[in-house]
Amino acid sequence: MVYASPGVMNQQKIWSLIVSDYVHGYSDRETQRLHDQAGSVRELFHRDTTYPAGSKVLEVGCGVGAQTVTLARNSPDATFASFDISFESLTKAQVLVRQSNVHNVSLHRANLFATPFRSETFDHLFVCHVVEHQAEPVAALMCLRELLRSDGSITVIEGDHGSCYFHPESDESLRAWNCLIEVQARLGGNSLVGRELYPLLTKAGFREVQVSPRMVYADESRPAQMDAFVNNTIIPMVAGVRMQALEMGLIDAVAFDKGIQDLYDLAASKD
Repeated sequence: MVYASPGVMNQQKIWSLIVSDYVHGYSDRETQRLHDQAGSVRELFHRDTTYPAGSKVLEVGCGVGAQTVTLARNSPDATFASFDISFESLTKAQVLVRQSNVHNVSLHRANLFATPFRSETFDHLFVCHVVEHQAEPVAALMCLRELLRSDGSITVIEGDHGSCYFHPESDESLRAWNCLIEVQARLGGNSLVGRELYPLLTKAGFREVQVSPRMVYADESRPAQMDAFVNNTIIPMVAGVRMQALEMGLIDAVAFDKGIQDLYDLAASKD
């Protein structure tokens, strides 16, 4: 196992950022949500994400390491450099990687606009749920492209929160859900970015771009998916923007709380 040195992990350098605030925050509950999310979509996201032996792979925005371990295990003969801007998240990732007995990952604290890596260092880039938080996504992707070898590849995974559908709906559940989209937009991000990946990657200079839409579906016939993805991932993600939504005047507390409860009731419904 190779870890970033304490000097790197604790550096207090002031970065010049072109990045939005991380809308979901860094709480222990958010850490658990990320692990639940990674587990619930592991097959969906990673069934075809493997890298050849000897490959150098850069994982961008590794967070708490929820997907790092899966990537490393799926390609045990590749080497991964995983970085994030959050010291708190990296500390948790470090613990998880060690506990998982993974030996082909190095962890680094960095901002994607000022990484410590040289140009054309990596054979492959893995970018998951990072572009949605960028105020200038094309600029971010262009910075990453400089780190990629000319014959390398990039995998970008993003969601589109405007494509979530549920039944039955209530006015409050729809308003609460839309708060997630609006809060992220006002913070400089874009939770609808999934539908924009092709033009964004093309504008950033990537060639032969292919988009593979993937859908998550859950109902009461799939209780494990309903619990892991709906109850433990999606609804807590919406609930996590409560404070910002109220401060921005997007909704009142009574309506927001009812909307969240309606979503939980929907997930528990046997009708």
